[in-house]
Amino acid sequence: MNRLSILFTSFLLAAPLSAMADWQFSSGPSPNAFIQANNITLELQCDRIRFAPAGYEDSQDIVNKQGLSFRFMSNGTTEVGAFQAGRANSSFRVVDNYPVEIEFNDANDYVFILDQIAANATLNLSMTDQDISYAILELKGSSAAIRSLKRSCSNLASSGSGSRPEAPEGVVYCGGGGTQRQIEYAIVDTGSDWDARVTVNGETMDAMTSYSYFGNAEPPRGFIVALLGQDRSEFLVFEDGSERWIEYGDYRYDQCN
Repeated sequence: MNRLSILFTSFLLAAPLSAMADWQFSSGPSPNAFIQANNITLELQCDRIRFAPAGYEDSQDIVNKQGLSFRFMSNGTTEVGAFQAGRANSSFRVVDNYPVEIEFNDANDYVFILDQIAANATLNLSMTDQDISYAILELKGSSAAIRSLKRSCSNLASSGSGSRPEAPEGVVYCGGGGTQRQIEYAIVDTGSDWDARVTVNGETMDAMTSYSYFGNAEPPRGFIVALLGQDRSEFLVFEDGSERWIEYGDYRYDQCN
């Protein structure tokens, strides 16, 4: 992908990297504020950021350098604040095969970033060592989306819930074609990427959760999380109203207890 130098005197040069769309808020067990346009996604969660640049090579570049510059502009040309995320204050990793996930060592740093996004007109995500941009994002609607995010995250914290959904206790999913299966799953705190367990007909395996399984595409109605098994199996978990089901292979497995 061709990267463009940030030339504030000629904003048109950065236009191909710009995401022109309004910010939105998604509620539920894992609330987030996000903008999605031109193959670029920035997702603000309760305690971390996920950034999917236009090219996978940019994700690799950010993680390899362990750095990303947040530059806040009041009118598209005037920089009024900045935050340099790097090894000293943040951790970076690629998740779900593409987005970069950024966690901050100090929660106050993340609060600063959220407040700056809500208060300004444009966010420039760039390299920390060069004036080269990964994306320039319009911030229209970000203030309302971030207010909703903070309110939802505060409610989750006060209720003792985390930012990740837990598996409904005791729920069993049944179905299949010629081979009938019973499936159960649990989200567990292992301190590793293998943060879930899936049991199929009594056989249990470790799995990774993927909340951004569909990448930049709109997820299907009711989607909660994908469980990626160690044997490369994939279980997509859904809940819509009173309905709960898992999609595994070519079959749908509905709650059966």
